[in-house]
Amino acid sequence: MKKNIDMKRLGQAFRRVGAASFCVAATLSVPLAAQAATLPPQSNAALIAHGEYLARAGDCIACHTAQSGKPFAGGLKFDTPIGAIYSTNITPDRNTGIGSWTFAQFDRAVRAGVRPDGDTLYPAMPYPSYARLSDDDMHALYAYFTQGVAPVNQTNRAVDIVWPLSMRWPLGIWRYLFAPDPVAFNSKHYADPVVARGAYLVQGLGHCGACHTPRAVTMQERALSDLDGAEFLAGGAAIDGWVPSSLRANPRTGIGSWSEADIVQFLKTERTQHSAAFGGMTDVVQHSMQHMNDADLTAIARYLKTLPSTDPKETPYVYNDTAARALRTGDATAPGAAVYRDNCTACHRSDGHGYTRVFPALGGNPVVQGKDATSLIHVLLTGNTLEGTKTAPSSFTMPAFGWRLNDQEVADVANFVRNSWGNTGSTVSATDVAKVRKTVSVHAPEMPPGAALSH
Repeated sequence: MKKNIDMKRLGQAFRRVGAASFCVAATLSVPLAAQAATLPPQSNAALIAHGEYLARAGDCIACHTAQSGKPFAGGLKFDTPIGAIYSTNITPDRNTGIGSWTFAQFDRAVRAGVRPDGDTLYPAMPYPSYARLSDDDMHALYAYFTQGVAPVNQTNRAVDIVWPLSMRWPLGIWRYLFAPDPVAFNSKHYADPVVARGAYLVQGLGHCGACHTPRAVTMQERALSDLDGAEFLAGGAAIDGWVPSSLRANPRTGIGSWSEADIVQFLKTERTQHSAAFGGMTDVVQHSMQHMNDADLTAIARYLKTLPSTDPKETPYVYNDTAARALRTGDATAPGAAVYRDNCTACHRSDGHGYTRVFPALGGNPVVQGKDATSLIHVLLTGNTLEGTKTAPSSFTMPAFGWRLNDQEVADVANFVRNSWGNTGSTVSATDVAKVRKTVSVHAPEMPPGAALSH
């Protein structure tokens, strides 16, 4: 992340903004410009295959493919505080995609966030993370997207942002202040080559910080790597009603109690004995992580295990069977206990252990104990589905309860699971539930044919 801002240069940038001829192309970095003269020869099948693997690792398809749309043809909607933007067509179609782009133009868009016409990309494209990709990986990605992807003639959709907020030039200033110049990843910061590989993947292609790192009011990630401070991967803000968890060693609210094998299993299957994926993370596993090789997944896990806890006062989870004994003896007098008994015990059991890699445990679950209960409330209201993967082909669905439980009942059961079996969590109110309910869609399940009651 850029430090020690050159105010003279910044002032020059603002003066250029005042002129109609302001052009963000002036900020092209020397390393990218030099690469225009080092284009590789005609890419071969191995290079294209490597590019496909890297595109998987970067989860490019998740953002650049609309629901029911053709791969990489764009059109996926992103709601932002200033309006909607839509992902672009990155197929090799020469008229509507990137088929006419040179390697230098492709490289500059991916690593520096600048389009061929000089405009800055919206930071929904994680170019601050991609800035650290190697030259070799960029050549492989270019080979794949220009020769290994089917071209689709689909015009890019204009943003739904009103003027003057739709003007692009402020993005150039944002990029100058908060996006690093493209520079090769320096593995020398990490003594273990496996950890170095994991750091490269997490900080770069995986762009994990885009969701799991908190952002400033100016929307930049507060840290782009562990070298920038303890906020890196310390948990992000809500996205589509889900709060990304901490990926640091916090023993209760992070992955401090997870082993390397647990993390690898989670990235391959969406589930472990500790928790299960939700929200956008299910797409990451489906489109990206389950397709990566074990060596890279192990490297990611080993790197994440090097990140220390952000809260030295957070104590390790210790199981307590008080709630389980009460439920087993028929005592459901605790607030929320009856709701839990009637709706949750069949899958998560009275002891909160669930069923390993089928229905996640609630005791010790970092999502359940998270400081922000939004994700827990969300899943109670709308349910969640763990889709099958290559190594865990079965799918399991938690039904939605928002259609049958009122806000107070949801709050009660949320508080019950956040403070049972040794869990510790702050209190959830009916008002908290009402706020989340306004942001999600809650539907009663469809009745099977012939099941409707006659009157």
